[in-house]
Amino acid sequence: MHMIQVVFMTVMVFFVIVTIHEWGHFYFAKRAGILVREFAIGFGPKLFSIKRGETRYTLRLVPAGGFVRMAGEDPELVEIQSGQTIAVRVKENKVTRIYLDRLDDRSNVVRGEVETIDIENKLKLTLNADGLVESFAIHPQALMISKGKETQIAPLDRQFGSKTVGQRALAIVAGPVMNFILAFVLFAAYFQMAGVPMKNPDRLLIGDVVDGMPASKADIKVGDVIDSVNGVKIGTDSEKMIALISKSVNVPLTFTIVRDGKVITSKITPKPDDAGVGKLGISAAYPSESVNFGQTLTYAAKAMKNMTITIFEGFKNLIIGNFKLDDLGGPVRTAQVTSQIAEQGFTQLTSWVAILSLYLGIFNLLPVPALDGSRLLFLGLEAVRGRPVDPNRESMVHFIGFAMLMLLMLAVTYNDILRLVRGEH
Repeated sequence: MHMIQVVFMTVMVFFVIVTIHEWGHFYFAKRAGILVREFAIGFGPKLFSIKRGETRYTLRLVPAGGFVRMAGEDPELVEIQSGQTIAVRVKENKVTRIYLDRLDDRSNVVRGEVETIDIENKLKLTLNADGLVESFAIHPQALMISKGKETQIAPLDRQFGSKTVGQRALAIVAGPVMNFILAFVLFAAYFQMAGVPMKNPDRLLIGDVVDGMPASKADIKVGDVIDSVNGVKIGTDSEKMIALISKSVNVPLTFTIVRDGKVITSKITPKPDDAGVGKLGISAAYPSESVNFGQTLTYAAKAMKNMTITIFEGFKNLIIGNFKLDDLGGPVRTAQVTSQIAEQGFTQLTSWVAILSLYLGIFNLLPVPALDGSRLLFLGLEAVRGRPVDPNRESMVHFIGFAMLMLLMLAVTYNDILRLVRGEH
């Protein structure tokens, strides 16, 4: 696969799993009637931005996630005080634009001092324009303009906090759920493309060839049938082949393989690993057989279950401290692994994307501040208590959690870069 294709597919992997996650939040927020101000992929400075309807869609510089910004979650509007001079544009007897600055530059507006204003409940405005007091209804989608920035007002019934606990929980949990659905679909697609190992195999195949290892420099390819090693017939016994390789450090081995019906002989010399055991950089695999629709669903479900167990075992090691910093990987390392798998072909990449999507869904459900799991925990407390947790306290918890996650991200990214500089995998 060409490098440009590898880079493109690597970028698309991140784009797809993050987009499907954020789309889950977006879709169910919109269904609940929540005003979604921004649908963003990435963090940091904007690279691309376009507004469609009420929502601005942005692509940001740092490809480490994304977010859906809903009305009412953060302070977003400049508060208008009584006595403040503003200008408004009226259309069909309703205020459609509220200007807070550069009032002299505004045309076709009504200018005056605010006597009363309510942009959340009654949607009413009273202005004193040169001694003439006028009352206006405010359009529920009116725009507030300040410092060149337009922000749509959010009546209370369009804000995240005004919705029921169930509606808010659904909007939050939908992100991880979409990742689980994507993972299941991709696992199913993988088994449809790759099949499953034969129950009674009659031959052993080359399953993988590792770059930089002795086998990668020989005429050995994935899918080759392994016939014999140094004249010893291998059959379907992978352990026999491994034993021959392990004890032949720096001793050439003659591999006889079959490719497309043609017998090919190749000499390969195992090199020792850290323990002094001979390695060639190959793995064995058995022939596969296709599966029907029912079997595909069953295998996909089993893959989801097994990988979920593996992911939680990794979390367990993190909690008990049974790991080194080098064991952790951030976006750089994930991108590096993704590019390596992309080189193996679309089938293997499909399986890897399924794993990443499953991991992202599970990780986001952890009760860690700033993650979806923490927000669901606060909603659970609200349901039990019958009243919400102080929004300022909840925001502080999420802010601290986000800051800690960013610090961890910086640490593992720095470690990933050092690993690349040292030429480690």
